[in-house]
Amino acid sequence: MALDKILTAFPDRINIVIPLFNDWQALGLLLERIQAVNDPILTSRLAFLIVDDCSSTNYETLPASIGQSLSVLRLFRNVGHQKAIALGLSYLASLPDQYPTIVMDSDGEDRPEDIVQLLQTGAANPGCVVFAHRAKRHEGLLFRLFYEVYKTVFRLLTGKVITFGNFSLIPARQLRKLAHVSEIWNNYPGGVIRSRLPYTAVPLERGRRLAGESKMNFVSLVLHGLSAVSVLMDTTAVRLALFCVMMVVASVFGIGVVVALRLFTDTAVPGWASYLVFSFLIVILQAFLISLLLVFIVLSYRTQPQFIPARQFQDFVEKVEKVY
Repeated sequence: MALDKILTAFPDRINIVIPLFNDWQALGLLLERIQAVNDPILTSRLAFLIVDDCSSTNYETLPASIGQSLSVLRLFRNVGHQKAIALGLSYLASLPDQYPTIVMDSDGEDRPEDIVQLLQTGAANPGCVVFAHRAKRHEGLLFRLFYEVYKTVFRLLTGKVITFGNFSLIPARQLRKLAHVSEIWNNYPGGVIRSRLPYTAVPLERGRRLAGESKMNFVSLVLHGLSAVSVLMDTTAVRLALFCVMMVVASVFGIGVVVALRLFTDTAVPGWASYLVFSFLIVILQAFLISLLLVFIVLSYRTQPQFIPARQFQDFVEKVEKVY
């Protein structure tokens, strides 16, 4: 589909939210690349909002006159990548006029040339949040292995399939609804899934970092995965509780088999029956305690007040700095 036909489905302004922590050099290269690989008709509609996650450094210069405007949302404290996205979306949702909004990273791994693909899919699916599904990645073998493990565990615990990250397009009419979803505070993609807003995905290749080194280490990757699972805590707790029930049933069956073998066979190994029965009883006790813990976690989750980004984002915003 031609670009001019795609853009007829969108207003004359498209916001781009970019969370950032000290990646000013990569941001400058990203902005230049956005201008270089996209048609001027598209770039003239882009309005950039950089969410500065309380960086310890500041930019020296940024490319000027790329898109309609560029503003920096300064935060009082470092809140992390996912929360920075939630604050940026909440700020835009608080403005009088609502526009389609693209979320992308500052390091260049979300390729600027794929913006058109997001818009094309969004035009074909009005009202849907459009995510970039990573059809091809450039990380090392170990990272890809752990990522496959993460997707498998996520599917087993939540019943959902997650193959996408933050790179996405949010329709204008869904922005305020999404800003009122408390779960995006912990994990933006998981929050969209939990919100039950319609979403789809388009397969796109992941790019390479433009400058600097990634600040994501193994610990932060694990925490990111856990935050995604925690967004669907209710479903996860139910599935874990069902697993505990299965373990109890299997253990009771095992005890029955042991008793039958002990009473009706001539097995002569001393103490084997009591040892196995004791082991099965430990499994039953552990399953009961885990189930009890899950009940308290879910009850606590349901009764505690929820953080609504749209209502409380002002507490984290120091100022909005307009660059041009």
